[in-house]
Amino acid sequence: LVLSNEHDLLETGVDIVVQPPGKKLQFISLLSGGEKSLAAVAMIISLFLIKPSPFCLLDELDAALDESNIGRFVQVLKDFLAQSQFLVITHNRQTIASARTVYGVTMQEKGVSRVVSMRFRERPDPKLIDVPAEPANGEPQAPDEP
Repeated sequence: LVLSNEHDLLETGVDIVVQPPGKKLQFISLLSGGEKSLAAVAMIISLFLIKPSPFCLLDELDAALDESNIGRFVQVLKDFLAQSQFLVITHNRQTIASARTVYGVTMQEKGVSRVVSMRFRERPDPKLIDVPAEPANGEPQAPDEP
């Protein structure tokens, strides 16, 4: 963050200057939509690192991001879930798929809107599921009789 006029502090503005990886230092207004979104996410996350908030509302912050950056965005949000709750307004399927709870509005009939909510459970890790082992000879085991 840079003051636009250091000599007149009452009338000065604040410019945001960023340096995405592989690029030179430049004003945020000169960046692409995705780079602006990444800069915004970086700024929000840096504020959360200093002073976490219990609640955060993000409105389509991921709209301009590509798939790989959406994955990074979702992972960063998951890292903060222990201390903060996020309400994310989005149309992105990858972001929606990572949510614990989804609220939406659907129109099944023309002119009739309906609110829909879904809460998702954590899927168990397939590595931790107890699967009976096959016998050493490779023959299938007969089912147990009651």
